[in-house]
Amino acid sequence: MPSPVIIFCYNRLDNLRRTVENLQKNIQAGLTDLYIFSDGPSKESDEDKVAAIREYLPTITGFRELNIINSQDNKGLATSIIEGVTEVLKKHETVIVLEDDLLTSINFLSYMNESLEFYKDNRKVLSISGYSFQLAFPQVYVYDNYFTKRSSSWGWGTWRNRWNAVDWEVRDYDSFARNPAARRKFNLMGSDMAGMLDKQMKGKISSWAIRWCYHQFKTDTYTAFPSLSKVQNVGFGDAATHTSSIQRSRFATSLDTTGTHVFKLNPFVSLNNLLIRQFVKKYSIVTRLKYKALSLIPI
Repeated sequence: MPSPVIIFCYNRLDNLRRTVENLQKNIQAGLTDLYIFSDGPSKESDEDKVAAIREYLPTITGFRELNIINSQDNKGLATSIIEGVTEVLKKHETVIVLEDDLLTSINFLSYMNESLEFYKDNRKVLSISGYSFQLAFPQVYVYDNYFTKRSSSWGWGTWRNRWNAVDWEVRDYDSFARNPAARRKFNLMGSDMAGMLDKQMKGKISSWAIRWCYHQFKTDTYTAFPSLSKVQNVGFGDAATHTSSIQRSRFATSLDTTGTHVFKLNPFVSLNNLLIRQFVKKYSIVTRLKYKALSLIPI
């Protein structure tokens, strides 16, 4: 049976509808159990928006089974994902995770399920990503995926035995923070990594993803990314502001339109130097400063 899918949502009904409608077009949708976690309102002005979400959820069709989990409290995304994924993995060996601003290709579920099955016994692979930057692949590259050592939170999947091994409290943070060599090594997959973990541990941000990436760093494991992205993020701000449009351009990618449902997955889990240089450049200091500067330029 295909892996269950979780969608985490809050107050963006239009985005959620698009996410669900795209997922319904997958040929494996009718075989898939769908779990939707709806977070509670954080402020009074969001109550009507959350209520609209919860009125819509029971109308969703097209999946093998629909499970709706409504929270009375506002947990925030990080807590919602950690608790929600943990709960679903008590019943299933694998899970595929989406948020309410992610559009998927018609072969998203095929790719994710095939990858989860292919790498299930290879503990070097921590997760499967449905999203990918648009990279320039050499003509001799024959696989439909590649590897990095940085997970993506934009449509991803993993296994129970990987997820349950994470220390979400990051109890070794103090020793890491005092270790310049470890910090430099963590930043090899992006100049923002160590800084984000610092902000997480100081309470300046609330991110499950940076803790997941830190676990990946400690375990020296990989994420498999598709050569053609199966996911688009449309959530850079509810309004088409200048800042959100700049960030959208930074992470822009085209959805896979090939329609293929059988993939040639790379059995050799390692980094391809040409591809990883392109990948890491997206998170380099130069790239981050460039897009920050562009967002500050008035139009």
